[in-house]
Amino acid sequence: MVEKGTLYMIPCPISDATEVYDVTPAANGRILDTLDYFIVENVRSARRFLSRAKVSRRIEELEFVELNEHTREAEVAAMIDPVEAGRSAGVISEAGMPGVADPGALAAAECHRRGIRVVPLVGPSSILLALAASGLNGQSFAFAGYLPVKPPERARALKNIERRARTTGESQIFIEAPYRNVKLLEQMLSVCDRATMLTVACDVTSPDEIIVTDSIGGWSRRTMPDIAKRPTIFIVGRGLGI
Repeated sequence: MVEKGTLYMIPCPISDATEVYDVTPAANGRILDTLDYFIVENVRSARRFLSRAKVSRRIEELEFVELNEHTREAEVAAMIDPVEAGRSAGVISEAGMPGVADPGALAAAECHRRGIRVVPLVGPSSILLALAASGLNGQSFAFAGYLPVKPPERARALKNIERRARTTGESQIFIEAPYRNVKLLEQMLSVCDRATMLTVACDVTSPDEIIVTDSIGGWSRRTMPDIAKRPTIFIVGRGLGI
């Protein structure tokens, strides 16, 4: 019986301005050097990451298949067939931790269905890094993903998130397409209660990182940070007492 391969969830820097091994352990490089098959969100960015990681194999010798929001279920199964046959693979997102707010979770799920080992490597997740730096509740939290795009629906979603944070104390984490960040922040300042706490974490781990927590009232008196077209995490919560 052929021994099955392993699926490695390989984190990469969130920002292109950050060196790979400034935010991931050197041990990850030793794993990368053993692999020649990668399941990636975007081939171009994965090639760039592996080049920056200085993998021992030539990039031209590596095999890539794309797994993104357009991938069909049957295609995911075909991607995992080589792993079941004994070939280990690495999953790489466009940024951060694959499988978290990322289609790489589909590859991990298929491996679990087949009894294939899935190994997460240590590296950056903007969601957890933002929460860790926020000063909001890290004991109880939820990730809501993307909010609705249309302003009336987004306003209702924001009020529901705010209500849950206020009544349960649970920090509410969400994201937006970078080009809509400013509109989202402006709407939060107009619909949320002034006492509600808000963390804005932008370009986490980059040299230009911004992580600020203040009340909505405090934010309304601030000069707005430059978050346009930059990856940003938003966290709504209730202030912690001392």
